[in-house]
Amino acid sequence: MADPDALARRCAEVMWADDRASQALGMELVDVGAGRAVLRMTVRADMANGHAIGHGGFTFALADSAFAFACNTYDRRTVAQGCDISFLAAVRVGDVLEARAVERFRAGRNGIYDVTVLRGDDVVAEFRGRSREIGGRLTEEERSDG
Repeated sequence: MADPDALARRCAEVMWADDRASQALGMELVDVGAGRAVLRMTVRADMANGHAIGHGGFTFALADSAFAFACNTYDRRTVAQGCDISFLAAVRVGDVLEARAVERFRAGRNGIYDVTVLRGDDVVAEFRGRSREIGGRLTEEERSDG
């Protein structure tokens, strides 16, 4: 595939089909392109913690999923080798969160991706992920050719 964004969309389709965790959490894949991805999720009642605010683990899961889709846009199986998150504002049941992942660096088998999690225009979390290619392809076309 010559178009990098078309390849990114194909990789996302393949990943989404098997991503039961993101689907079960109600995430929606909004946009994907080479080195970037946007996912959205509504905070449900079963995602609230003992303080009646959104549990940080679910915000983290949304950011981590956006990171995963962004770093797998080149049809190279890629996983997280490390990541961290800063929670900047509490989220509440009913809030619609959007995670925007952007590639900052990619060389060899390593990459760095930043993910901003927003509630409307308000930034609620910042996530940085470090990726590592593990070998193999995502798409069937590439698997059968290689």
